[in-house]
Amino acid sequence: MDFGKVLVTVGIVLIIVGFSWSFIGKLPGDITFKKGNTTVYFPIVTSIVISIILSLIFFVIGRFR
Repeated sequence: MDFGKVLVTVGIVLIIVGFSWSFIGKLPGDITFKKGNTTVYFPIVTSIVISIILSLIFFVIGRFR
């Protein structure tokens, strides 16, 4: 595969993830711990959703190779 195509594909994926991140945000299954001035956030469900979306995108891109 050409290096230019890889860069374009990575750029498009990052743009899609960036836009979807603003719509997805914090999902109900994400874990947040707050104690005093410290907040720890574990985006477990958000990570799963993004992983599924990226897997589908790469699957579709791989089919057209």
